Amino acid sequence: MVKNIKYSFLFYFLISIFFIGLTQQKKIKEKKEELSGIKKEIRLLENQYKRKSKKEKKSYASFLNFNKQNYLLNKLIGSLKKQEAGKEKQIKRTKSNISNLKKEIKILRKNYSKYVVSIYKYGQPSEWSIFFDLNSLQRLFLRYKYLKEFSKRRKKDLEKLKTSKAILQNLKTKLEKEKREKQLLVRQKQKEEKNLTKKIWESNKVLRAIRKDKSELKKEISAKKLAKVRISNLITKLIERDRKRAEEERLARLKTKNDINAEPGDYNVDLSTAGFSSFASLKGRMRWPVRKGKVIKKFGKNRNRRLNTVTVNYGIDIKVFSDMNVKSVAEGVVSAIDWIPGYGSVVIVSHKGNYRTVYSHLDKIYVSEGDRINSNFGIGKVGESINGYILHFEIWKSRKNQNPEVWLARR
Repeated sequence: MVKNIKYSFLFYFLISIFFIGLTQQKKIKEKKEELSGIKKEIRLLENQYKRKSKKEKKSYASFLNFNKQNYLLNKLIGSLKKQEAGKEKQIKRTKSNISNLKKEIKILRKNYSKYVVSIYKYGQPSEWSIFFDLNSLQRLFLRYKYLKEFSKRRKKDLEKLKTSKAILQNLKTKLEKEKREKQLLVRQKQKEEKNLTKKIWESNKVLRAIRKDKSELKKEISAKKLAKVRISNLITKLIERDRKRAEEERLARLKTKNDINAEPGDYNVDLSTAGFSSFASLKGRMRWPVRKGKVIKKFGKNRNRRLNTVTVNYGIDIKVFSDMNVKSVAEGVVSAIDWIPGYGSVVIVSHKGNYRTVYSHLDKIYVSEGDRINSNFGIGKVGESINGYILHFEIWKSRKNQNPEVWLARR
């Protein structure tokens, strides 16, 4: 009977490990495919740049090529960081399981040691010996029952001790594997971070070559006009996605209320902004997304005297002195990260009350889609554009863009 319990326990343990392993393998495969796709796209852009002539390499198109590579590398690094964090959680969980199992083994060993000492001192009691030691039938029965139960429990402890040792060894092997996998992720991340630094340097080198070329400057203006439309479309898409999601959650809650057997909806990330503090209350006293900087392009119409052009700005352009950190102006959830020609890497954060903030021209990105962030949380670093280190910042209320200078605190 005890052996059956032992083998059943081991069987279910191994089966659970097998299915957990299958789930993890599936996730690992999906992540590998995602990373492989990003790397393939980067190689394609690298080959496109290599095929360009010497003159073509010093163009706005080449800058966009590097700019998109930077975005993809940020995406790659972000994915590796998430995997590293996930692996760290697995390691902590495995360490906790090992610690708990060691405590259990210690107790089992202690109990079994007492039993062995008792046998050594007094010998294994036979069923007949108790008849000669006791003169009361009641005491006789109780002692017989106690010795039987004591012996049975010690045998179970011994079997459990053996099983626990086997499980402990499996957990130790699993822990070593997880540590090796984490080290590999760290090395991959460090390699891609070095690659990103190199790409940023190459991108800035192209910028220096085209900065005084009016024809290339006009190409950037044209790209920014299209970027405004893409930002607007992206905001509309996010509004529709949030509306659809809210409706699905409402129906799921209604179904759960009416049907006790119904299961609640399962979502990978929580994009709800209901738990955040009021965004609207920040008007006129909002913190700036960068520590220092000067607004060089205001909200609305702007004239470029050098090129004799007029453009409409959906936000403001803040010029800073270097690759300064960009921080969230309020608590929210990162709802989109994208690359848009003219604006480069773009991060959109959703806030309470159907408000959204847009941060563009980023070189490095520190967040991932679905991250819930506090006010003053680091989003990324300002990237260099034709006009220098510029952060393009927008505020939207539903589909209507707002003047950020009305919202930001006076300096």
